[in-house]
Amino acid sequence: MSVLEPGSFLAELSPQDRADLEDRGRIREFARGEVLFQEGERSSWVAVLLTGRVKAFSNREHGGEALLAVRGPGSLLGEVAAIDRRPRSATVTTLEPARALALTAEDFMGFLRTHGAASILIMKTLCERWRDADRKRAEFGMFDATGRVAERLVELAERFGVPYSGGGGKSVRITLNLSQEELAGWVGASREAVSKALRTLRADGLVETGRRRVIVHDLQALREHAR
Repeated sequence: MSVLEPGSFLAELSPQDRADLEDRGRIREFARGEVLFQEGERSSWVAVLLTGRVKAFSNREHGGEALLAVRGPGSLLGEVAAIDRRPRSATVTTLEPARALALTAEDFMGFLRTHGAASILIMKTLCERWRDADRKRAEFGMFDATGRVAERLVELAERFGVPYSGGGGKSVRITLNLSQEELAGWVGASREAVSKALRTLRADGLVETGRRRVIVHDLQALREHAR
């Protein structure tokens, strides 16, 4: 298993609760670009991501994707549909090869009924996601496209960044490869606006970009730029 994201569902479970959860499911392997859940479907299973990263998105009315979130190892996926038994609210696909613990909705709900701490953790996770969604909605009224791109790059650097030796000690390479189209869908802007924002951030010396590669040279300055 790869390193779990700090604060993720699996990382927060006690060792005993984790063992009980694993006993109820089975391991599934997914290739890059494979769909786990499809928006609008009524599938009844839950996934706990063990390795790899996924994106959750909704299809825009006039084409394209509205990227809602990126999840890493330890994340719980598909739990809302298992709890309320309504259609999936988003499509989830892998950004890279991944492994997940798959449970039926019945087994997942049975686990929650007998593990009170895990149920409380679910509530905490959902509250954090609602707060994050509220914060991102507020960004649309507070920041222009460059500010929103900077905000997302800060998030990616904090969650998926590793030290980059070619940057004089402060640089961070973002290990998650998102296309400009995906980044545009995440910040609610056109690809052209995102391209312009990246040019601005490059000109300011804050980032370096290449094909599906982003290096943040001064994370604190980028964080201040996002504000």
